[in-house]
Amino acid sequence: MPFKKNKLDSAENLVLDWFLQVKNYKLVLDRTRCVGCEICTLACPKQAISTIKQPKVGGKAQKVKIDIDLDKCNFCGVCDVTCPYGAVKVTQNGSSNLAVLEKESYPKLIRDITVDTKKCDRACTDCETICPLNLIRVSKVGFDGKPVEDFSKLSELGKKRVQVTVNIDKQHCPTCRVCEFKCNPGAIRVTKTFEGKISIDQEMCPEGCHDCKDVCPIPDALVLGADGKVYVNELFCTYCGACKNVCPKPEALTLKRTKIHHEPVHSGAWNKTLQRLTSPENAVKELKANAAKARLQLVEDRFKAEELKKK
Repeated sequence: MPFKKNKLDSAENLVLDWFLQVKNYKLVLDRTRCVGCEICTLACPKQAISTIKQPKVGGKAQKVKIDIDLDKCNFCGVCDVTCPYGAVKVTQNGSSNLAVLEKESYPKLIRDITVDTKKCDRACTDCETICPLNLIRVSKVGFDGKPVEDFSKLSELGKKRVQVTVNIDKQHCPTCRVCEFKCNPGAIRVTKTFEGKISIDQEMCPEGCHDCKDVCPIPDALVLGADGKVYVNELFCTYCGACKNVCPKPEALTLKRTKIHHEPVHSGAWNKTLQRLTSPENAVKELKANAAKARLQLVEDRFKAEELKKK
């Protein structure tokens, strides 16, 4: 049992501490990054995480507030591992080496983002401004290695010699793909971490309601039509469920996650979490796919062994 427990809640952070004899466990939820989605509440094996609806401000819906029960939380780090926005950090004695990852109980999410600066317009920095979460930084240096302060003042030769670097904060990127589709073709490529399907039954939506759009962290994922109704643009949806948490008519909004891109792992604990995040059917699909890959690898290894014997 811990010698001391502590919980501090502020507008910026929710901080939980466990003080043991030789260990200090800490969980920090960055409320400035948290979008009020449902991923951590579904993933938590102890059901320690809950959502609290917030009153509207100026007629606009607010994202739900995430709370964590200190008596239920065991600082396992599952919320840290599964948060698509990187809003949760769990540490032990200041180290972020989580046991659930070291023991391969849970996998790391894959944020597959590649940048080809050869296809970038050297004068452009649009990706910085179009990123809805402000996670992209563009830097430029001239042929002399010095930072470029004003691209327009360079000579034509100088402009051609400019080297562009695009830094993306992958730890906090939910892979919405906004940058990919609004930048030069091929400059940025993003594979969504969460795949799924989302739909809105317009007939069931309350008249004039657009609470889901109010809280969506990706502005272009839910759009307001000329008829005043909210429509889905799945191209940019991250399937996080922030919209579903505030919908006054839950049956009007259907959200299903069908696949999660993650590093290989063999764990019964992860399989249960996968069921909660997607569905039992999709969890079974992944298990079958992994089993097929294992069989294929076994066959390939046998063929290689036979070839080595012949040599």
